[in-house]
Amino acid sequence: MINTLSKKRSRQLESLGKTLKAKYWFPHGIMAVLFVLGGVWLFQTDLGDHWIPYLKQLFTGQVELSAKNVPPLVVGGGMILMSFGLLLHSRVAWSMSLFLASLALISIIWSDRSMWQLLYFVFLITSLSLFRQSFYKSSVAANSIFALTSMVMLLLYSVIGSFYLGKEFDPHIDDWVTAFYYSIVTMTTVGYGDINPISVEAKLFTISVIILGVAVFATSLTAVIAPMVRTSLAKMMVHKGNSMKRDNHYIVIGNSSLAINTCKELKNRGNHVTRIIQPHIDKDSVSGDDVVFGEPSEIDVLEECGLKSAKGVISLLDDDSENAFVILAVKEVTHDVKTVTAVNDTHNLKRVKLVQPDIVIAPQILGGELVAMHLEGEEVSSDFLMERLFQH
Repeated sequence: MINTLSKKRSRQLESLGKTLKAKYWFPHGIMAVLFVLGGVWLFQTDLGDHWIPYLKQLFTGQVELSAKNVPPLVVGGGMILMSFGLLLHSRVAWSMSLFLASLALISIIWSDRSMWQLLYFVFLITSLSLFRQSFYKSSVAANSIFALTSMVMLLLYSVIGSFYLGKEFDPHIDDWVTAFYYSIVTMTTVGYGDINPISVEAKLFTISVIILGVAVFATSLTAVIAPMVRTSLAKMMVHKGNSMKRDNHYIVIGNSSLAINTCKELKNRGNHVTRIIQPHIDKDSVSGDDVVFGEPSEIDVLEECGLKSAKGVISLLDDDSENAFVILAVKEVTHDVKTVTAVNDTHNLKRVKLVQPDIVIAPQILGGELVAMHLEGEEVSSDFLMERLFQH
């Protein structure tokens, strides 16, 4: 009984999600908006109600930047910038957002601000953790940028904080060089003990630098190395490698029913098929002799699949925008390979055609038209089917 109710509730939620077109805005769109609001809230709290004029004067050089305003500018500004990455499902933006939200939460606890602001950032961190799988797009280059950026931001936080609290250390931190030295020693957990925090605020600050330092270095290392290790393991699991000969083959992208059936029919006709599966897909749900896990819109992944020697690339992802990006990536490398893409939403048909795929498949669009024609007793010819299903 409980399982039946649970399945019914799941179907209802799935139906509601389709009606509201949730895949286009949830959860990445909601998280992006929440991070913009969080960044603005930090600006307003730390810089005052006139933070917009202050930022304008700061960028035009009319006012000087004070040390106490650097943390809110770094954290608040970083949150607003990361919101754009969250909209694109970026794994890098997710990692950076989690780091910034944690930094903001520590700052809120340290400065004893309102309970509402504390709860808001706890909610942000919890939501990011829950929807971790929704942010899956990554690359080694982007992750390297994340690693460098996160380390610089942590270093700024540590240097400015230790200099601002200089008199609460023994001996006092009176210059930027000493602040930089103390930050490096603390972030790397070396801890020579020649400079010690003596107040509660300084001790809490030092604890935050140690925790964040360990987290940033570990996360940064993982962000750079993990994609390469994951790709190598995926190759071993599906018994594939660079030695596999790919020539005069088809590249099918996606794990939908349409993609699986397309692979099956192509193989039945004696063709070799290479599949590209996005990295967030469960590997146990994928079958095939030649499977590559990676972002299909990345040129490196396409070239690994033997793009230049392929007969055609068939992009059958559920997201129309991702299908369009795949076609653009293919055409950036070569115009000699036939491109086929699916369109799932009528509103996106004209936009997808702008990237000029050779063939556009619109099975979802055709389905509704066929139902209406059948109910109205209209004739359905083979020419009509071919024209509607395969739109050049």
